[in-house]
Amino acid sequence: MGRLIKYNDNSISEITATGLASGSMVLIKEQTASSSASISFVDGTDGVVLDNTYNTYLFKFINIHASTGANFYFNMSTDGGSTYNVTKTTTFFWCYHDEADAYSPDLSYRTGNDLAQSTSYQPIADGFGTDNDSNGNGELYLFSPSSTTFVKHFISRINIQQGGASDISMENFSAGYGNTVSACNAIDFKFNSGNIDAGTIKLYGIRES
Repeated sequence: MGRLIKYNDNSISEITATGLASGSMVLIKEQTASSSASISFVDGTDGVVLDNTYNTYLFKFINIHASTGANFYFNMSTDGGSTYNVTKTTTFFWCYHDEADAYSPDLSYRTGNDLAQSTSYQPIADGFGTDNDSNGNGELYLFSPSSTTFVKHFISRINIQQGGASDISMENFSAGYGNTVSACNAIDFKFNSGNIDAGTIKLYGIRES
């Protein structure tokens, strides 16, 4: 039996020449690294929106490549990017498996990558390789960054190909909150050493359903 699909006024208003609207994600800004020390998204700068326009924001990491073997970090700002030092409490775990099937697959909590009321940058991917074909791909959700009532939750998941002597598929999971009721209006991504050699970060806003 066929399924009856009902469209509301919003659905009809978003019909375009190519068909129905493709979804609730709106691309806000795309930045591509080229030996970049960091990549920042600052509300009101170069077309970036990071305010109460959307309740949920999504950063997508595409083919991120490190100049040196390093960990990928992020931090938040409440002063338009003048300082990235929001106090955070976080958690981090990973799982991995290697190409040669030589190691026992691992799933473990990484105490060295969590924060407890710290203003430091938060690791969101651990141990990028520097082989030419090594890269990382994933995403980070940030919820209600402009709220002046609630803390600022994030959830991140990134898979990296850790090159070198043992090629490993490593899935990195991180989550936590910025412990501030001030609006967060800028986000910065960088490695703990070396540059972001290549790769793209896309910022999306997600409409409320």
